[in-house]
Amino acid sequence: MTATLERCKQGDRQAQFEIYQQYSKAMFNVAVRIVNSLEEAEDILQEAFLNAFRNIEKFNGSSTFGAWLKRIVVNHSINHLKKRRLDFVDTESHPIDQVKDESPVDNELIYNIDKIREAIQLLPNGYRTIFSLYLLEGYDHNEISEILDISVSASKSQYSRAKKKLKDILSASL
Repeated sequence: MTATLERCKQGDRQAQFEIYQQYSKAMFNVAVRIVNSLEEAEDILQEAFLNAFRNIEKFNGSSTFGAWLKRIVVNHSINHLKKRRLDFVDTESHPIDQVKDESPVDNELIYNIDKIREAIQLLPNGYRTIFSLYLLEGYDHNEISEILDISVSASKSQYSRAKKKLKDILSASL
């Protein structure tokens, strides 16, 4: 464990500020991708760092500090969405839509990063959250189902639908 983290454990505010400066931008981006709001992400970031500093003695070094902090940010973001009453489609009664790539041109399209970011922001909350957790944050469907308290099949279905919707949004913007 680094000396800065040790100082944080002892309540050193300068060490906390150093940790905040080191991780805040990346953690802010994680929160924005999940909640799709800059203002809400700022609030989540502050709450997550306060929570992390209050509970820093629980960090045992079994993972990197960044991974531990990211989990806190993701949990705060998900809890925030739940407060907004984010509803996920019950896929047990709605089977996964089969997506066919009928046009060979679709596979050749190249989109710039800004268009993709804009399209992701246009996804419905449930789609965007699962898409972000799976593709951008690297969680698998089992982990997502635990985090969001949904079934694994719901996570897979939402991800599949998010990809289709994203493709539709991007195709419409050409």
